Amino acid sequence: MTDPLISVVVPAYNAEATIGTCVAALRGQQFDAAYEIIVVNDGSTDRTAAIAADAGAIVITTPNGRPAAARNVGIRAARGHIICFTDADCAAHPDWLQQITAPFQDPDVAACKGTYSTQQRELVARFVQIEYEDKYDLLRSAATIDFIDTYSAAYRRDVLLANNGFDERFDYLEDQELSFRLAARGYKMVFQPAAVVDHLHASTLNAYLRKKQIIGYWKSQVVRRFPDRAVKDSHTPQAMKVQMGLSVLLIPSLIVGVAGAVFAPLFRTRGKPGIRKGSSGQLLAPFSLLTLLFLASTIPFARKAWSKDRWVALLSPALLFGRALALSAGYAKGVFSPRPAHTQPTTKTGISAPVKRAIDLSGSILGLIFTIIVWPLIALLIKLDSEGPVLFSHKRVGAQGRPFTMYKFRTMHKGAADQWPQLVTSLGLSEPVLKLADDPRLTGVGRFLRRWSLDELPQFWNVLKGDMSLVGPRPEEPRVVAYYSNHHLKRLAVKPGMTGPMQISDRADMNLDERVALDLDYIEHHSTGRDLGILLRTLPVIIRGKGAR
Repeated sequence: MTDPLISVVVPAYNAEATIGTCVAALRGQQFDAAYEIIVVNDGSTDRTAAIAADAGAIVITTPNGRPAAARNVGIRAARGHIICFTDADCAAHPDWLQQITAPFQDPDVAACKGTYSTQQRELVARFVQIEYEDKYDLLRSAATIDFIDTYSAAYRRDVLLANNGFDERFDYLEDQELSFRLAARGYKMVFQPAAVVDHLHASTLNAYLRKKQIIGYWKSQVVRRFPDRAVKDSHTPQAMKVQMGLSVLLIPSLIVGVAGAVFAPLFRTRGKPGIRKGSSGQLLAPFSLLTLLFLASTIPFARKAWSKDRWVALLSPALLFGRALALSAGYAKGVFSPRPAHTQPTTKTGISAPVKRAIDLSGSILGLIFTIIVWPLIALLIKLDSEGPVLFSHKRVGAQGRPFTMYKFRTMHKGAADQWPQLVTSLGLSEPVLKLADDPRLTGVGRFLRRWSLDELPQFWNVLKGDMSLVGPRPEEPRVVAYYSNHHLKRLAVKPGMTGPMQISDRADMNLDERVALDLDYIEHHSTGRDLGILLRTLPVIIRGKGAR
């Protein structure tokens, strides 16, 4: 039998009420290519397995191990080169499989995210649907995304296997952890709004708030690994974070205001200094101001909801407040009562990120001061030696595969970058070539600048901007990243550096695999002390000039 091109994996636990509908919808897809449906029965105690098998799915039964473990079982069993995921309480639209796999016509796409819809009429469920649609609007504005949840998703199987699938240490939000991990390694992920599944949203306020509290708790665990995602990701509206902060402040401000209103009269003393008449109202002023700010933050959502569901729009401020408070409560619990050490970051990078950034800022400011001092002399030498600009700007690939413009003092003749393909061909070299031992495009002054690494001084500006760090893997050119395997992509998990383990080892005298091995060791065992040690060892390496090109 020929292996199917596509596999669909559905984890299911005690899902006898919905799994039949889910599998039937998958069996009825308008899809010409062969595909298989794998239901991973995650230790159910009801008739989930029997119903799924009767509906036509391949059923694999495992001990209960939560969704991450069930999905990984499905990944290992799948025969398709693309693996699609949905949940047992979802019913895929007839063209879902066609839509969720369409983006993979682009060979660079590693994963894809679809959307929810619902047929429910309960008010809370209607609110939840509009809440998702608000997030989908945010995703539509991004060419690539960093957030995928697996109710409607697809991945290349080789990408999942190369990155060890879902982290089974996460009971919840394991799909977010995976997508952040893939994004950090530079994989291209896209949003496909036409890949729709019907879902049974939380239909009561209690169920909704309970779910949000759980999400808040596990979000804090994910953020411990990826602290930059606390600032921004492609799925979470910034207004929601503002609302979470305001909701936390509203409660104590209300308590203080009410307490002031109740107890203020007891402290008023006739003819003596004390709490003046009307001061109880002043104590409520912070609460009033915070309330107005919170209501103002809900206006964009309410306006969007008005055209879809006016009851939801009218009640949205109260529902958004409940959401913010539940998320905040769960998040706070996660911060003050985190999971055991095995759910902590696998590297120390996340823990020391604020310290690392502080070192970068102070170091880049000092470096820029020195650069400004020597700039006139270097600029004069460059201009006297050859035609062209003083500065050279070039695209490099930074953290999470994001391109940025890196600056250097020009060390080559004008138009040297365009000569690279012909040079590689004439020398009989095969890509990826990192650097040439005796590059004929270098100018006389350029050789001097490279020998003493003075050409890299303008990169202190890149560090100040946040494109680079003082210490990290070297920023790679896009032409080299194009040759990366899944293993190599792991080096894109952190910001590139002006110096790093490669520079203090053999600098440019290393091939791609050796450089990546060195960089991955640095990433996995990062510490502030190691960064300081690399900085201290960089100057002697520059003086010796080993590997400088």
